[in-house]
Amino acid sequence: MTGILVLAGTPIGDISDAPPRLAAELAGADVVAAEDTRRLRRLTQALGVQPTGRIVSYFEGNEAARTPELVEALAGGARVLLVTDAGMPSVSDPGYRLVAAAVEKDIKVTAVPGPSAVLTALALSGLPVDRFCFEGFLPRKAGERLSRLREVAEERRTLVYFEAPHRLDDTLAAMAEVFGTQRRAAVCRELTKTYEEVKRGPLGELAAWAAEGVRGEITVVVEGAPEKGAEELDAAELVRRVRVREEAGERRKEAIAAVAAEAGLPKRDVFDAVVAAKNAERSGP
Repeated sequence: MTGILVLAGTPIGDISDAPPRLAAELAGADVVAAEDTRRLRRLTQALGVQPTGRIVSYFEGNEAARTPELVEALAGGARVLLVTDAGMPSVSDPGYRLVAAAVEKDIKVTAVPGPSAVLTALALSGLPVDRFCFEGFLPRKAGERLSRLREVAEERRTLVYFEAPHRLDDTLAAMAEVFGTQRRAAVCRELTKTYEEVKRGPLGELAAWAAEGVRGEITVVVEGAPEKGAEELDAAELVRRVRVREEAGERRKEAIAAVAAEAGLPKRDVFDAVVAAKNAERSGP
C-alpha cells in the first residue's frame, strides 16, 4: 500500500480561517513537510494541536533535494502533509515538484482546501472575475519585468500578481507604462489581517500612491485589456501602444498596423499620432 500526499491550505492572515480538517491532518500525519518549521510551530500552538509525526522543512532552497526523500516515504505507505507559510501549497509556494513526483509514481494526492490570496483579492477587487490569469511574482530586474508585462499587454482576462512591498511602486509604474495609466487595478494589502486594505483605481494613480511606500503582503489585480475596437483611444494611448510593440521587437510599420487594427482605426490615424508625438519631442517644451 502506498501512502497519500495531502496539500493543506493554511490561513493567509486570520488564524480562525483555518479549515477544520487542518488540525486533524496535522495531528495524524506521519510526516509534516513545512515551508518554515517555526511558523508551523506557531500554527499548531494556535490551533491547539500536537503533531505526532516527523516534521521536516520543505522550502525553495531544499525542495529539489528533499522531494525524493518524501516520495520514498509516500511509497512506503506514509501519510505526508505539506503546508506552506500561508495559502495553498504549490501556488507560488513549494509543492509543485513533490506533486509532480507523486503523480509520476501513481501516488494519491489530495487537498485540504483553505484560504487563497489569489481568490480573495479577485473577489475584493471589483474587477471582472469570470476569467482570470494568475501570473505570480514578476521578475525583479526592470528589463525582464517589462518584457513579462508586454507578453500579456493585450490579455483580456483579469490578471493577478503577487509582489513584495518594496518593489510595488516600480511594478505599478511598469504596469502603467505597458498597460496604460488608465487601466483599472486593485492593490490588496494584508488580506484578512487587522490592517487589511484594498486600494482601487487607475494604474497611474496607484503608482503615485505606492511611491510613498507601502507595507505588508501584497496582491495586485489588474483589469484585462479592453476588447479590440471597444474603446475610443486618444492620441497619447495610440502612441504608447505603438511604442510598447516597438520595444518588444516589432518594426514601426507593423506596430502601427497592429494598433490600428486593435482600435478599429485607419492606419493613417495611428501614423499621424506617432509622427505628431515625435515632432513634439523634438521641439521640446
